[in-house]
Order: sequence, then C-alpha cells, then structure tokens
Amino acid sequence: MKSFRLIQPYFYQRRHLIIAGIICLMGVDTLQLFIPRIIKWAVDDLTSLKIDIRQLSIYAGEIICIAVLMAALRFVWRRFLIGTSRVIERELRNKLFSHIQTLSAGYFDQTKTGDLMAHATNDINNIRMAVGMGMVALTDAVFLGSAAICFMAYINIKLTLFALIPMPVIVWFTRSFGKKMHRRYTNVQATFSELTESVRESFSGIRIVKAFNREKSETDRVAAVSEKYIQENLKLVKITGSFFPMMILFTNISLTIVIYLGGRQTITTTITPGDFVAFISYLNLLTWPMMAMGWVTNLIQRGSASIDRINKILHTPPEIIENPEIIINTDAAVKKQITGEVQFRNVGFSYKSSNTPVLSDINFNVCPGSVLGIIGPQGSGKTTLLQLIPRIYDISSGSIMIDNLDIKKFKLNDLRKNIGFVSQEPFLFSGSIRDNITFGETIAEEKIIQATKAAAMYETITGFADGLETIIGEKGVILSGGQKQRIVLSRALIHNPPVLLLDDPIGQVDTQTAAAIIRTIRFLSRNKTIIIVSHRLSAVGFADHIIVLDAGRITESGSHETLVASNNYYAKSYFIQRAEQPE
Repeated sequence: MKSFRLIQPYFYQRRHLIIAGIICLMGVDTLQLFIPRIIKWAVDDLTSLKIDIRQLSIYAGEIICIAVLMAALRFVWRRFLIGTSRVIERELRNKLFSHIQTLSAGYFDQTKTGDLMAHATNDINNIRMAVGMGMVALTDAVFLGSAAICFMAYINIKLTLFALIPMPVIVWFTRSFGKKMHRRYTNVQATFSELTESVRESFSGIRIVKAFNREKSETDRVAAVSEKYIQENLKLVKITGSFFPMMILFTNISLTIVIYLGGRQTITTTITPGDFVAFISYLNLLTWPMMAMGWVTNLIQRGSASIDRINKILHTPPEIIENPEIIINTDAAVKKQITGEVQFRNVGFSYKSSNTPVLSDINFNVCPGSVLGIIGPQGSGKTTLLQLIPRIYDISSGSIMIDNLDIKKFKLNDLRKNIGFVSQEPFLFSGSIRDNITFGETIAEEKIIQATKAAAMYETITGFADGLETIIGEKGVILSGGQKQRIVLSRALIHNPPVLLLDDPIGQVDTQTAAAIIRTIRFLSRNKTIIIVSHRLSAVGFADHIIVLDAGRITESGSHETLVASNNYYAKSYFIQRAEQPE
C-alpha cells in the first residue's frame, strides 16, 4: 500500500533480520505440517493393529522433538519480527517528534496538544501492530495456507476442492470490508484524539476546576466525548464484529463438507482412517490462515489509517525556514559575537488565521548597549513584536535587521542563540530548578549562581532544602508566579546573549523584587541590547527610548520625560500608576 512507503526505509535497514525471521516463521509452519503426517501413520497402524508400545513411543518422541524445535524457531522469529516492529515504532516516534519540533508557532496555535499525543501513542502503536503481527499473519496466511492445501491435495484432491468452496466468498468479503474498515478506523482515531485532548485539558486545569466547583460539568464534558468515541468504535465493530464470525462460519462449512464427504470416502476405503484424521488436522491448520486473512486486513487497515494521519503531520512544512539561497555564512559573525543593533523597517504582521493586521508600519532602531521600552494597552501587539525578532513568527512585510543584516539571512540556530527571551507566561518543566535554568546543558555552577543572582532568585533558591535540586512539579506548581518568572529570567541570562527580550519581566513580582530585577537590567544594558515590554512603567522608565503601541501602530515615541510631558497614553498611565503606589 502507498501509505506504508513511510516505513520502507526501516524495513530496508533491518532486511537481514526480517528475512531471517520470516525463514524461521516458515520453518515453524513447515514443522507443523509434519505433525498430521505422524498422526496419520499412528492412526493407520492402530486401526490395522500393526503397532506396539515401542512404535507408539517413537511417534510420540518425534512429535516432542518437532515441538521443541518449533519452540526454538518461534522464539527466533518473534525476536526478529516483533523486535523489528518495536524498532520501527521507536524510529517513527522519534521522526514524528523531531518533525513536530521543526514546526512553527503558527502550527501549534491551531493544533491541539491531545491530538499530537494521540498521534505519538495510539497511531504509532497501530503501525507497530500492522508491521509486526501483520507481517506474521500475512506470512502464515500465504505460506501455511498454501502448504496446508498442498498436503490436503496430496491426500485427496477431490476432497480438497470441495473443502475450498468457501474460499472465493472469503476473498470477496475481505476486499469489500477493507475499504469500510479504513474509513471507520480513521474516524475512531480522530475521536480518540478529541478524547485525549479533553482529558489532558481537564487534568491540566484541575486546580481551576476545583476552585470553581466544576467537577461535575468537566466529568459530563469528558463523558460526552467518551460516548462519541464509543459510538465510533461501535460503528467499527459492526464491520469487524461480523467479519471474524464470518471467517469462522465458512471454516466450519468446510469442516462439515470434509466430515461428510471424507467420512464416506473412509467408509468406502478410498482414503484410510489416518488420511481422514490427517486431512481434518490440515483443515484445522488452514483455519488460522483463513482467520489471519481477516486479522491482517484488520491490522493493515488500522495501520494504514494511522499512517495517513501521521503523514499529514510529516508533510506539513514549517513556516519558519532557512532559505539556502539567501543565508550567508554567519560563522565569522558568531565567533566575533553579534553586537546587537536591532532595526525594524516598515514591519507589518498578521496571523494566517486572520486578515486583520496585528502590527503595521513599525519603525525603530535600538543601538548596542541601550534599552528600548515598549508599552501599550492589551492587544496592541507588544508580545507579537518581540516574537518576530527570534523568528518565532515571520513578518508579513518590511524587514528586521540585526547588525545591519536581515534576520532571514541568519541560520536559525545562530540567530536564536544570540537572543535571550523571557516570555510573558513563564513555562517550567517538572524537573529540578537546575534543569529548568540550564535546559539540559552542562553549565558551571558559578555561571548558574551568577544568573540566579542577576534574576534576584539566588536567596530564594538557597532557602529551599534541596537548593538547585528542588523538584518544582508540573509547570512549577510549588513556586509562586514571581519565582517562576525569575527562574525563566535566569534561564535567559545564563548564556549572556547580546540581545535580551523581556516580556513583562516584573509583572508577577513584588515591588522590592521588581526593583532588584530592574537594577540588574540597568546593569546588563551596558553591554546588551535590551527590549522590554511591560504594563508597569517602572520597568521601562529608565529606558533610553520608549515607544507606545496602540492597535499595532506606534502612536508615541521618545524618552520618559518627553512622553510624560506629552499628556497622551504614556503620561496618563504614568500618573495613574504613580497615584496607586503607596506613600
């Protein structure tokens, strides 16, 4: 199937193990075919009364030897074939995760986390089953089924033809049901994604749910999605639930034909009693290949539906890309360190999901060693403006320059490692404070302490029993909002980047801590380009230059003193905030 081209490279890499596994599987199937022959010889000898205890022991010993050899070969094929499916599962999950990491922020604005979780778990598990057990079932269906038919034909070809009468009907039903299975498996997987997202969202917001006493409504909401998932599964069961019983039905029809016609041929001595028993044994062996046809169809359709869903993600290109035609070799620039001059030239931006411009005609210049303050009402585009500099989003028009070089001409890694970013909503992982500051890198203790002191967080950390090794829980649940913000600030300062972007860095801290952070920012501004977004004017009042955004446009620009004297938005905000401060 075209869908399975995604996993072809992994098959090729492990082709030797797969071939060895299939050979062992075929060996097991071949050995199974000799057991009915031994039973035939034993039954014929017993009915003719030409056997003794010694000969019966020989027959029993032969069956035991075959069983031991089958067990050994079965272990080998399971190790190779099922092991290969596990390796493909690992590689495919890594490939999916790596690709998702390359996708731009705009993709995650429109994609639910639960949907991605379902792809990385349930969908990949379905592919593993289709690859592993699907390969086993397909081999058994073809090899064991064909071999069993040949042994049956060796006993009596006429009886074999009668026994195979139901086979064309099974093939027709398999083809007919396959397409319906694929559609319904796709619907089931989509609904599973909705269920995963609903449960994830409820658990993530459990504290808010409890605070507002909304446990029942959340339970009802998840129950509604769960019911939808059940209904989609029941629609699928209408197909699979009739498919497998149908297989058993036609197998039993074959058995009925064999017992009637084979019994008559045994009575008329056309075949021996041993042949009759062996023929029924081969028919029983044929039952599994007939069932396997249905199972492999089930597995392949489920796996195909999952691969289609994963391919949809893998074929989604990132919006933020490096264009080889315009990227220059920035290695030299990185070695000498970017000085950090930032220029916006007629920059405009709008989200792809909306035609409304978020930013329009933005122009400013920030020299190295200076601070730019940005204020404005909510929704004016302040946070979006900061995200354009490290290319979290790409501008719609105009250009952004760093050191007189368009940021699109930098490699993304080179650009972003020279920019420290503190987001408005601090995000922390569930590990230790050290892990959150270093972000998994090996960094000297002195640099960590220096960064935490600069963020006014060092004394707080030393107050914890485990210090930097303190486990902060999911999203830093044991920390206050201000503590989270200062850890994120420490993370941004640890590499001493030449450009520092601060999105409301004192929005969640007390006045005293805010003053300490501002002192640090003023000290850092001697050798950094700093751009600060804040609602609290105390965070930007010292800036060399301040701009006011409103509806995505710069409406005011100048120093603190100039803007206070203008009697516009900045001046009004300043006097309101000053009046709110305690004496």
